[in-house]
Amino acid sequence: MDFEAVYARYFRKVYSFVLSLTRNAHTAEEITQETFFRMLKNPDAFKGQSSVDTYLCSIAHNLYISSIRKQKKQAFDVDLEFLPDQKHFESIFLDRDTARQIHYMLHRLEEPYKEVFTLRVFGELPFSEIGALFEKGDGWARVIFYRAKQQLQEALKEE
Repeated sequence: MDFEAVYARYFRKVYSFVLSLTRNAHTAEEITQETFFRMLKNPDAFKGQSSVDTYLCSIAHNLYISSIRKQKKQAFDVDLEFLPDQKHFESIFLDRDTARQIHYMLHRLEEPYKEVFTLRVFGELPFSEIGALFEKGDGWARVIFYRAKQQLQEALKEE
């Protein structure tokens, strides 16, 4: 496997994926670099059972989870607006201020709900890829996304 070609082809996709998880450019860059370093360090680990980008995103996902475990949880005190209608839940992200407030609420969700929701909404990944990252099926990813959405709606109604 030509590392330079893989790096050139997949860097942007992996970086965008990690940025959708971390929402921090510096952290996303660090995790992305570590992802490619791990691939370079152990090139035989890729068995070809998935696409290269899915494999790289899987490494990045594991690095992201490791970084979360190292960080202390922060409590966010944000005044969130009430979400009026379940049908308009996705459209609420069009308003930047509301999106920022919902993003803070999103950080309060437990895993895997937080990550699946982030991958779907911000990372725009299909359920099949989300399921593959967790070594589950796309049905699992759909259920977790639905439950995450319900938890966010309930939390927003309480606020």
